[in-house]
Formats: sequence, structure tokens, C-alpha cells
Amino acid sequence: MTQSQAQALSSALTGASIFIGIFSLAVLVFFIIVYWRIVAKMGYPGVMSLLLLIPIVNIIMICMVAFSEWPIHRELNQLRQQVGMRGPQGPQGPYYPQGSQYPPQ
Repeated sequence: MTQSQAQALSSALTGASIFIGIFSLAVLVFFIIVYWRIVAKMGYPGVMSLLLLIPIVNIIMICMVAFSEWPIHRELNQLRQQVGMRGPQGPQGPYYPQGSQYPPQ
């Protein structure tokens, strides 16, 4: 291999490495944003999504999410209990008119 071929190969590999690095960083940022939103919608702080980047800890976190009661569900159950203690708040009785609306035939 000549010097010019080696230099061309080296520059091609450098360019490919830079492209792969930028692409990998973009994918990483995308997944962090997605996981952040998912964790925040579950009711946990969004920062917990960064734990998914740590090996072994990510498996523990996924198991915790799968088998524990989420804070958002806890809050929903508390609100349902509060509403259940007060009783129904809407109008009572049938919602359709009573009696015959049409003349007899």
C-alpha cells in the first residue's frame, strides 16, 4: 500500500468514525428524552431515566417499574377514594323524559 492510499484510507476511517460518533450521540439524546418523558408520566422524577444508562441498574429499574405501584396510580386511587366518600356529585335520577312524548295512535 502506498503512502497516498494509506492516507486516503485513514481519512475515510476518520470521517466514518466522526459520523458514527455523531449519529450515536443523537440516538442517545433521543432515547434519554423519550425515557425522561415516560418516567415523568409515570409520576417519578424524570432524572430517574438516566439510571437506564447504567448497566445492572437499568434491569433493576425496569423490574421496579414493572412490579411496583406507580406514584400516579397512588394519587389516582387517593382521589377516587375522596370522591367516593363524598358521594355522587351529578344530577340524580333518570336522564330521559318521563311519560309519553308521542300521541297515542
